[in-house]
Amino acid sequence: MSPTDDHFLELALIEARKAAEEDEVPVGAVAVFEGQVVGTGRNARERRADPLAHAELEAIREASRTLGRWRLTGVTLYVTLEPCAMCAGAVVNARVDRLVYGASDPKAGAVGSLYELCTDRRLNHRVEVVSGVRAVEAGTLLTEFFRRKRAAAR
Repeated sequence: MSPTDDHFLELALIEARKAAEEDEVPVGAVAVFEGQVVGTGRNARERRADPLAHAELEAIREASRTLGRWRLTGVTLYVTLEPCAMCAGAVVNARVDRLVYGASDPKAGAVGSLYELCTDRRLNHRVEVVSGVRAVEAGTLLTEFFRRKRAAAR
C-alpha cells in the first residue's frame, strides 16, 4: 500500500461515514486524476429510492462531468468495499485505469471474490486492481452499521 493509496482511501472512508449518517450502507468512493479528486460518491439508494445510486457510480458520474469525458483513462477509483458486478462493469466501461478497494465482499464482490470482471481478458479493457487497503477499517464500518440495524429491528 502506498501512502497515496492510504490517503485517498481515507477520503473514501469519509464518504462512507457520511453514508452511514444518512442511514445508507456505508460505502464511499473517490475518483482521482493526476493527484486531484475529480469525483466523490457514497451510497444513496435509500435516500434517492434508486437501485443504481451506488458510491462507485456516483463518483464515476461526477468524474465524467468534471473531466468532460466518459473515458476515464488516467483515473484511479478508490472504494471502501469491493465493487459489485454492476459497479465493476461500470469501472471497465468507463475505462478507469486503476481500482483500489478496502474490504472484500464475499457475497457480491465482482473484482475477485465471486467474479474478476476488472481483469477478465475477454473484455476490451482491463483495470489494475489493488485490494485490501484500509480493509479492517472499511469492514468494521460495515459490520457495525449492520449490527446497529439488526439491534434496532428487535
